[in-house]
Amino acid sequence: MSDPAVAFRVHGHERAGLEVRVNFGVLTGRTVTPAEIDDLARLLRTLAPSFQIVSEERHEFGDSIEASLHQVVIEISEADDDIATEVVGTAELWARACYAARHIEI
Repeated sequence: MSDPAVAFRVHGHERAGLEVRVNFGVLTGRTVTPAEIDDLARLLRTLAPSFQIVSEERHEFGDSIEASLHQVVIEISEADDDIATEVVGTAELWARACYAARHIEI
């Protein structure tokens, strides 16, 4: 039995019909929790029959730039403009609620 590959090349794959990126870390200053992802999933179930939620930490590098950020990505295989608008609005409200739940004014 051979060990599974740790790093591997991904050949072209089908992209989601709708991809919504939420700059969660920029807003909250932290990564998303599993419970918060579950909350988002409950909200999205009313908008789409199936979807994916990806929590990712991105590190981007360029000639004179380095950036690190945490994003939540929502992928839906088929969605029209109305659903896209609702998903973006739902994600925005969800992210702001996550921020408000842990943010304390001093």
